[in-house]
Amino acid sequence: MPAKKPLKKTEKKATNGDYTAKDIQVLEGLDPVRKRPGMYIGSTESRGLHHILWEVFDNSIDEVMAGFADSIFVKLNKDGSITVKDNGRGIPVDIHKQTKKSALETVMTTLHAGGKFGGEAYKVSGGLHGVGVSVVNALSKYMKAEVCKDGELYVQEYERGVPKAKVKKVGKCGLNGTRITYIPDDKVFSVLEYDRKQIIDRFRQRAYLTKGVRVAFVDEREEVPFYYGFQFDGGLKSFVDYLNEDGSKPIHNKVFYVQKELEGVDVEVALNYTDGIETRELSFANGINTIDGGMHLTGFRSALTKSINDYAKLNNLLKKGEENLTGEDVREGLTAVVSVKLRDPQFEGQTKGRLGNAEARTAVESAMSVALKDFLELNPNDGKAMVGKANLAARARMAAKAAKDTVLRKGILDGLTLPGKLADCLPSTPVEDAEIFIVEGDSAGGSAKSGRDRKFQAILPLRGKVLNAEKHRIDKILANKEITALVVALGTAIAEEFDLSKLRYHKVIIMTDADVDGAHIMTLLLTLFFRYFPQIIDAGHLYVAEPPLYQVRKGKAFEYAYSEEEREKITKSMGGAESVSVQRYKGLGEMNPIQLWDTTMNPETRTMRKINIEDAKEADRMFDILMGDEVAPRKHFIQVHADSVRNLDV
Repeated sequence: MPAKKPLKKTEKKATNGDYTAKDIQVLEGLDPVRKRPGMYIGSTESRGLHHILWEVFDNSIDEVMAGFADSIFVKLNKDGSITVKDNGRGIPVDIHKQTKKSALETVMTTLHAGGKFGGEAYKVSGGLHGVGVSVVNALSKYMKAEVCKDGELYVQEYERGVPKAKVKKVGKCGLNGTRITYIPDDKVFSVLEYDRKQIIDRFRQRAYLTKGVRVAFVDEREEVPFYYGFQFDGGLKSFVDYLNEDGSKPIHNKVFYVQKELEGVDVEVALNYTDGIETRELSFANGINTIDGGMHLTGFRSALTKSINDYAKLNNLLKKGEENLTGEDVREGLTAVVSVKLRDPQFEGQTKGRLGNAEARTAVESAMSVALKDFLELNPNDGKAMVGKANLAARARMAAKAAKDTVLRKGILDGLTLPGKLADCLPSTPVEDAEIFIVEGDSAGGSAKSGRDRKFQAILPLRGKVLNAEKHRIDKILANKEITALVVALGTAIAEEFDLSKLRYHKVIIMTDADVDGAHIMTLLLTLFFRYFPQIIDAGHLYVAEPPLYQVRKGKAFEYAYSEEEREKITKSMGGAESVSVQRYKGLGEMNPIQLWDTTMNPETRTMRKINIEDAKEADRMFDILMGDEVAPRKHFIQVHADSVRNLDV
């Protein structure tokens, strides 16, 4: 054993009973944030990095919702800083009674200080559960706040949350507003690269929820700046149209819409029905996405089911003796967005994704019931189409249930041995170490089987393209041989019989070719897992392998490149394009087993992406846009994204 270090003269040896005031550490100002950043922003990786941007942006959105701003500008600067500017009232700069400092300095350097904890400055606000811009300041290497009020420009700068000087009046300015510029602290964040797509998706969603706001976004990190802007005067109606751009066809002409304030709750709902079987319900409270629903969504569903049934009975659209349409029936093919704004939202659950305010249920149910009844009466053709859709869903549900029950009763999954095409890992391998690669085609499957480590890696080759899980019900899914092989290999069963505890592998890895067909198959598999195995995604077991796109060789030396940028960088480091040879891998089968192991399967050297529910949702949406029957959404997508195409493989 190593020798014990002697105590320094200033140290006192502790005993079990020693616990005095000297042991109590008081963290002042913003120190608690820097000491435990995860408590305030959830993570110091990518999620937390984006979280602090949302906080600054949502402060500007709150000014818009309060009726004092209509424009927000966000810029990712070349030096790694971010600027967020709005044309709202501007943060107050007068002296705060309690702190004896400028209100601007108080807001920027004091936890839980702001205009949203009482008073009339903000009747409703979004933000991310009140962490405040002071937390962003604490976690920034540098921050600058500029406020224009009544023609005067005020400025204060900070380093890691500490003011460099007092608030100064530095000159004249035009319109009122606030501009915040900050640089995330590299001593706090392990990831400093902002994801442009994630930012655009977030801003788009907030623009839909905040009718009429203009959001301008500029990314200056590359040589050619990237510009994007949003303004949706249609609000939630525009949001519903956007959600249906995936190729779904609306079955009625008008989008139902209601906005009404009841008992202090502002209710806004938009919906329409499509010819698909997917249900898309998004719910928000004060702009926060309540991914687990809550009282407002419960009120919406209750009013929808009752209103559709009442209308169907009143107009003899249900046959005598037929049971009422269920909630499942009236939501098939539905695209709906439910948004409430209220003074004191109460969020529940570990992720704070569920709204608990009972008054939200009452308000939404009441507003929906009255408005939907009027809509159905004034638009009888739309009403008949909506009831007809629900009727069709009810008949299909009963037929599918009967077919599924027959399949399961016959025990199609019971007693089946592992599929012959499965090259399993050793039976003695613990589940927590085992992984399965789902590989497209026999050629890639052969390379993977030869290259794997059979102690802990299993290979399941799939032939052809699996069924699109969004377009087919469970009975069709169960009748497909490729999907049946996958279900048996996973060991979890499916539908009501699904049991996550019986999953035979800790990592389920989708491995497809880096071409159009491979992307198609990967998307189909992601859709399958999203629809029928979401628990596997939620538990963090689903991954996508990322094989290299290129091998760059000079003589006997070679390196693998996983992107165009990486290929260019490697080529340059090896002396330029004339002195190297480049091999483009279009298929996994083009790599020999050793190459496949080294690049894609070896846990020490491979790159994989863990899939979350949002990834799977987006894959599902993109599949419908690019592979659906409708040409218009696909044409629109290509027109919008044409400038960003780097490597078109046709």
